[in-house]
Amino acid sequence: MGDGTPPFRGVSGATGGHSRARRIPAAAACLLGLLAGSVCAEVVEKKVCQGNSNKLAQLGSLEDHYNSLKRMYEGCEVVLGNLEITYVKDNYNLTFLKSIQEVDGYVLIAMNTVKSIPLENLQLIRGNTLLENAALTIFLNYDNLRGLEELPMRHLAEILNGGVYIGKNPYLCNMDNVLWDDIVDTTNGKGFVLFDPVERNLSRTDNKSCPVCHPNCTRGHCWAPGLENCQTITKIDCAAQCSGRCRGTLPCDCCHAQCAAGCTGPRDSDCLACRRFRDDATCKESCPALLVYNPFTYQMEDNPDGKYSFGATCVKKCPHNYAVTDYGSCVRSCGADSTEVEQNGILRCKKCEGSCSKVCSGIGTGELKGALAVNASNIDYFKNCTTINGNLIFSKPTFSGDDWTRTPPLDPLKLNIFKTVKEITGFLLIQAWPKNFTDLYPFENLEVIRGRTKQNGRYALAITTLNISFLGLRSLREISDGDVGITKNEHLCFVNTVDWRKHFVTENQKAIISRNGNETICRQVCHPFCSDTGCWGPGPSQCYSCRNFTRQRECVKECNIFQGEPREFEEDSVCFPCHPECLVQNSTEFGPTCKGPGPDNCTKCAHVMDGPYCVKSCPAGVLGENDTLVWKYPDENSVCQLCHPNSICGWLGPGMQAGGNQP
Repeated sequence: MGDGTPPFRGVSGATGGHSRARRIPAAAACLLGLLAGSVCAEVVEKKVCQGNSNKLAQLGSLEDHYNSLKRMYEGCEVVLGNLEITYVKDNYNLTFLKSIQEVDGYVLIAMNTVKSIPLENLQLIRGNTLLENAALTIFLNYDNLRGLEELPMRHLAEILNGGVYIGKNPYLCNMDNVLWDDIVDTTNGKGFVLFDPVERNLSRTDNKSCPVCHPNCTRGHCWAPGLENCQTITKIDCAAQCSGRCRGTLPCDCCHAQCAAGCTGPRDSDCLACRRFRDDATCKESCPALLVYNPFTYQMEDNPDGKYSFGATCVKKCPHNYAVTDYGSCVRSCGADSTEVEQNGILRCKKCEGSCSKVCSGIGTGELKGALAVNASNIDYFKNCTTINGNLIFSKPTFSGDDWTRTPPLDPLKLNIFKTVKEITGFLLIQAWPKNFTDLYPFENLEVIRGRTKQNGRYALAITTLNISFLGLRSLREISDGDVGITKNEHLCFVNTVDWRKHFVTENQKAIISRNGNETICRQVCHPFCSDTGCWGPGPSQCYSCRNFTRQRECVKECNIFQGEPREFEEDSVCFPCHPECLVQNSTEFGPTCKGPGPDNCTKCAHVMDGPYCVKSCPAGVLGENDTLVWKYPDENSVCQLCHPNSICGWLGPGMQAGGNQP
C-alpha cells in the first residue's frame, strides 16, 4: 500500500477487478489467491496517539491550534480516541495526517478552509464514541471566499458503528459520488448517511463544476478526481458466500470474518484492519488469555503467550502509565471496588479491602460528561475525592460564571475541596484562578498526574495566564506521561528552580517554561533548609526535599532531641514526636526524651510504668485472663506492681500486697 496503489478492487481492470476475473477460471483464481495469501505478513507495531474531545473549541490562536493538531497526530497511525480536524486555514500543511489508518472514536472535520485534507490512508473508523450518533461528521468547512474542496479518503472502507453526517460544505466535491452503503452498515439501526438539505441549496461561488471521477472508477464512485482516488468497493459486490468484506467478486475472495475494511487474502492474517483485536499480524475475537487451564494439574496457570488488550491491539505489556487488570486489559482507571497498586513497577487494579479511597470522574467523563470545566454547579461533586479519573479544567467561566447556563461564579474558598486529591489520571489545566490566591495550595497534596489523557494531546500539566506568585505543588512527585506547559504567568516565580526531569518517567517528556515572572525581580532563591533539588515556592514548607531534617512536611535545621517542644526522635532524617507519656528531659546529661515511637521507647515516664510502657495510671479493675480483674499500684519508683488477689489495694492503696487481712 505504500506506493498508493489500492490493495484490493476499486478500479475496473485492477488486480481482483472484473476484467481480470473474466480472464482466469474461477477455481484457478481461487488457488492463486490462496497461494498469495500464504506469504507471511511482516509484523509492524503501529504508532498510537491519543486523539481529543474538544469538538468545536478553538485551542488558542489559529497558529496555536494548528500546532496542537500537528503535535498530536504527526506520525500517528492509530488514534485511540477521536480525530478532530478543525479551524485549519488554506495556507497550512496537513501532510502529517497521511499516516493515520484507524480511528477508535469519531472523526470530526469542521470549520476548515484548507483546500484538501489528505486522510488518504484512513481505512477504518470504529465509532466507539460518537458525535450526535455520527462516526463521521463533515460540516461548515467554508468562509466567504474559500472552503474545503477535496477529501480524498481513498482507502476508507468501513465504519463499524454510527453514521455519517455531511452538511454546509459548498465547495466540497464528490461526497455524493461515494457509495456510502459500502462503508456504513445501515441495516443495524445505528448506521445512517445524512446530507443536510441546506447543503443542496449552496453552490460554489466560483461557478466551476466539480471535477468528475476517473472513467475507470468502478461504477463512477470516487473521493476526488484521478485514478488513485477511485473508491475501493469491499462489500456491495461480494459473492453470496461472504459474510462480511471481500477483495473481489469470486467466492474465494471473501475476507476472514475477523477482517474489517477489506483484505489481501482469505486468512485472518490477510486483513487490512481488524474488526476486534490485532495480535501481532493476526486478527482475533479476543486477546490470548493471561491464564490457561492445565488438564493435568486441574489448575489455572500463567499463559506464556497471554496478552493484554490495549484498544484494539493485543500487547505483552501495557503502557507504563496505564493500570492492568486481572482479566487482561490496559485501563485508564480501575473499577469502583478496586484501587491502583504498584507491584514490581507495574500498576495493577487490586480489589479494595474494605472501602476504597474515593475515585471521582473528571471533567467531561462519567457524571460530568457534559461539563467543560469545574464550576459552582459541580464543585461539590469532588468532595472527599482522592483520585480524579480523568481531567480537571479551570477556565474563565469557572470564576466569572456563565450567563448562558445560569451558573454563578465559583466561591474561591470552595477550592479547598481539592486538598484531598492525591492523583489525577488525566491532565490538570488551569487557565483561570482567583486573583487573590498567591499559589495553587488547594493541590498541595497532589502526588501524581498520570497523563493518560492530555490537553491538546500533549500536556499533562498546563498552567497559563494566572496571577500567582509560586506554584505550591509541594507533594507532586511524578508526571507519568505528557509534557508540562507553564507560560504567560507574569508574576510567577520559583518555577525555574524545579528540576522537572525528576518528575518525568519517559525520556521524551518536556517542560515548556516561558514568559513567566522576571527572574531579576523574583529573586527566586529557595529557603536555606531546602536541598539543591529546588523548591515550589518561598519558605521551608515548599522544598522539594530537605537539606537537613523534615518535620510534618516542613524542612528544619534540627529535631527537638534535647530542647524545644514537643520533644522528638529522629529516623531517616525525619523528626517524630515522642509519646505524650514520656517525661521531658531537660539536659543532655539524661539523654533524649525518647528513642522511638510509642510509650515503650521513653527514657523516663511522665507518670508511671506498667511493664515496658509508660502510662498515666496503673490498671485498676481491668479485665485480664480468664475474665479476672487486674489491680495494680505504683511502688516508690513509680512502677506498677500487681496487687495480691485478696488485698484491697485497688481501693485503699498498697496495704497488704503480700497477703494481709481479708477484705
